[in-house]
Amino acid sequence: MGSTALDFLRRTVLLVVTPHCYDNYFVEFNFFDGPCFSSTLSKGLGLGIILGSLLVKLPQILKIYKNKSGEGISLLSVSLDLTAISIYGSYSFLKQFPFSAWGDATFLAVQTVLVAVLVLHYGGSTINAIVYLVTYLFITFVLISGLTPIDVLWSLQGFNIFIVVSGKLTQAYGNFRNGHTGQLSAVTLVMLFLGSLARIFTSIQETGDRMVILTYIVSSLANGVLVAQLMYYWNVTPQKEKVQ
Repeated sequence: MGSTALDFLRRTVLLVVTPHCYDNYFVEFNFFDGPCFSSTLSKGLGLGIILGSLLVKLPQILKIYKNKSGEGISLLSVSLDLTAISIYGSYSFLKQFPFSAWGDATFLAVQTVLVAVLVLHYGGSTINAIVYLVTYLFITFVLISGLTPIDVLWSLQGFNIFIVVSGKLTQAYGNFRNGHTGQLSAVTLVMLFLGSLARIFTSIQETGDRMVILTYIVSSLANGVLVAQLMYYWNVTPQKEKVQ
């Protein structure tokens, strides 16, 4: 194998393992190093979550588009979820955490704002959908451009716990009140639940930030409530309003 191929292989492997662990595995052939195993598992999970995040809300988006309806989806819940994702992504970006620890926030934000725009559009308010998108893009620029002090983002990250709980429980209350989960996608809910669980481990390993870890613990519990409702209302079909 040529040096070019070896260099490419090394760069690829280093996406998952640290330089120290690379030497441990491929130079010293020490495959039983506990810290390296935890670190490699964390990075592997992180990259897996990022790849999964590329499609995690696509089933939800397609379901809304196919039915031309956002029935049962709380715009407030979606907006709170988007706020939490954006604060976490901005905070992690400016703190220079490894991309494997937070990269999924980027793709989740794009998909979440699209869900909100579709809910507004199919709710008969295309202009509001455009205003919502433009406003979000402006706020995102303010958060990641350095205009927002890192201390402010840290405080917002702490507030994220309240935002996450409020957003998820708002949707949960809407499901309870409606007696069904409407256009919520089962695939999306389950993937979000599993992803938030995995992020507890990766956050411990790669950031050590207690605020971030606590946020994911709370997020997992809140996502678990929605998954439980999904199972409870599995066979319930939303009744269409009768045309007068």
